[in-house]
Amino acid sequence: MKWFLSLLLVVTLARETISSRSAPAEGAGKFNVLFIAVDDLRPEFGAYGQTYVISPNLDGLAARGLVFNRAYCQQAVCSPSRSSLMTGTRPDTTKVWDLNTHFRTALPDVVTLPEHFKNNGYFVQAMGKLYHGGFDDPQSWSIPWTRPRAATYGLEDNLKMVREKARVARLAGKTATEVNRAARGPAFEVADVPDNTFHDGALADMAIKALGELKAKNRPFWLGVGFIRPHLPFVAPKKYWDLYDPAKIQLASNPYRPKDAPAYAIGDGGELRVYDAIPAGHIPDELARELKHGYYAAVSYMDAQIGRVVDELDRLGLRENTIIIVWGDHGWKLGEHDAWCKHSNVELDTNAPLIVSVPRMKSAGRRTEALVEFVDIYPTLAELCGLAMPAHLEGLSFLPLLDNSDRPWKTAAFSQYPRSANRQRLMGYTLRTDRYRYTEWQDRGTGKVRDRELYDHRVDPAENVNVAELPENGSFVADFGRMMETGWRGAKPPSN
Repeated sequence: MKWFLSLLLVVTLARETISSRSAPAEGAGKFNVLFIAVDDLRPEFGAYGQTYVISPNLDGLAARGLVFNRAYCQQAVCSPSRSSLMTGTRPDTTKVWDLNTHFRTALPDVVTLPEHFKNNGYFVQAMGKLYHGGFDDPQSWSIPWTRPRAATYGLEDNLKMVREKARVARLAGKTATEVNRAARGPAFEVADVPDNTFHDGALADMAIKALGELKAKNRPFWLGVGFIRPHLPFVAPKKYWDLYDPAKIQLASNPYRPKDAPAYAIGDGGELRVYDAIPAGHIPDELARELKHGYYAAVSYMDAQIGRVVDELDRLGLRENTIIIVWGDHGWKLGEHDAWCKHSNVELDTNAPLIVSVPRMKSAGRRTEALVEFVDIYPTLAELCGLAMPAHLEGLSFLPLLDNSDRPWKTAAFSQYPRSANRQRLMGYTLRTDRYRYTEWQDRGTGKVRDRELYDHRVDPAENVNVAELPENGSFVADFGRMMETGWRGAKPPSN
């Protein structure tokens, strides 16, 4: 460990501008990009070895692409993660640590990933959830961003419930945001309705139409398509629920908090609690099984819509010149650590799905254990398409992994999450190495470390026991503290 860290600490800081290697010889600079975002998708489906989740279309993409087993978001909640990915910078640069701040506040002139493609002659179009919620960034697109107007629920009783809760909240003088939070129906629903009743089916319809129009333009395109399932509520047409036998759905094997970890390290899943009939405290087993059933059904529903879009790409003869990238904005907990949703630094929240399929790629059908970060997506797509690298990027193109998925790569991936504890504002900075996860909870004013966490994935892959305070780990903690100080620049491969 000592020699490894010594080597790491002498790596020269990366140049401000990342020099561009050559894109693939065939089609260099001419690839289209189909950029697919998925909300709250954890890497638990067929392409990641969990065949009990029905995901034939994601699995098909994996067969023609590279699966990243260890891809990490920079903050495990929608807006910070998406803002980081789309700008190619980290949350402390975007200053987006919550759901209320637009990245343009801190970075008014930043060139986003889609904007960079637009500035280089691409026709850039976007639909669905790419930036968070109601946020948009008009200068990112060639034509205005759009999204489908679709029902949240398929059953009239649930729709009535939502309308009544909204009416009561408005009468009480609540703000629009408060009304939206109050007007929630059940956390899951089974309705025998067509796919395009809901957002993702309607979005697939829009994307299919857009692909035909883009082909007619006869110019390179960048098309962003943002699916919202399996985000809450877990609503999917009945045929997707019927894919699963509820009796076979397994509950979390570690429904308890990590031993010796700070009490504030993991929240209680407040995002789930706003839905109708969800109790405070521990989720009973029967309800937990229904929630997991709904989550899996929502994954299969979303998977089917991705399949429709990719099938149209094939039908139009565009597949052989189009990069397809699918990413989930962060992971998700399904009862592990007696918690639900995301909003933490644990592996389940920071590790997220990433599949990249490039025409004629050497690593098609393979998977890689290399540590990559979502800030790496911007430079990778730019390099694949022969575009120059903007100077502001804080990630590293992983194009070399597409040629050699087993080559040595980053020594750590970095994420963070803010907390308030005992009136103290904290930022939890975490790094993931090949074997360990190390987290420092720092005072946001002084930088002083209040608490530490250390998990050894070789013996504790579920992160159930914090071993940071064990005397025998003192040297490890000191080494990881130095890695934290060196940061992401010090974690790059030596050749970079």
